[in-house]
Amino acid sequence: MKTLKILTVICIIALASAVVFGVVNYSNPSELYASNPEAPQERFDENPREQVAPSRSINMKEDELIGYRIGDVATDFELQNIDGSMVSLSNYPDAKGFIVIFTCNHCPYSKAYEDRIITIDKEFKKKGYPVIAINPNNPEKYPDDSFAKMKIRSKEKGFTFPYLFDANQDIYPQYGATKTPHVFLLNKENGKNIVKYIGAIDDNYQDPKAVKNHFLRDAVNSLIAGQEIQNKTTVAIGCSIKS
Repeated sequence: MKTLKILTVICIIALASAVVFGVVNYSNPSELYASNPEAPQERFDENPREQVAPSRSINMKEDELIGYRIGDVATDFELQNIDGSMVSLSNYPDAKGFIVIFTCNHCPYSKAYEDRIITIDKEFKKKGYPVIAINPNNPEKYPDDSFAKMKIRSKEKGFTFPYLFDANQDIYPQYGATKTPHVFLLNKENGKNIVKYIGAIDDNYQDPKAVKNHFLRDAVNSLIAGQEIQNKTTVAIGCSIKS
């Protein structure tokens, strides 16, 4: 009996050590998805801290941003839409601003936000802030992000906004986009498109019902109300852009 107790204690200690040192994977599927939603499709090479949606606003230092900063003037562009037409911001003379979102077909984060982006577009384009979605990825790296697949994805999801292809990958580095999705909120001021918000759509990509901070929606509503945006920059949560 004494020997049996000793063996039992040894087994418990061995099992505990295995869990602590990673020999035994004791994570449930949802925890794995939270830390790496692209597995096994793609490896992350960015800072793991940026892969999990923040539960609160994470303000970035503006000097850490590459590309546009808050207050910069965003130049116009002309990119091909999925219907074959060429689209630029100047096509919207009555718009008060734009919700420019860099997104794509394959990224699980982008897919998780598609319905929310549609809702945001429906809510705010009638108030003067339409969504302009741009796919920045190189389809040679990810064939699922090809122009042909963009057409299919848009039809499947019923996109209510232009879905443009940054074919030469000229626009996303100009903006400083690093993730999909990555949001740049522009406001028209004296004929110029001024960058007012950069970052994430909200703080929970996994569960829309669990969102506590609607960063983008709050920012647009602040512009509409003529108020100062409280959180001007947040960490963009998503997949790295494929160049």
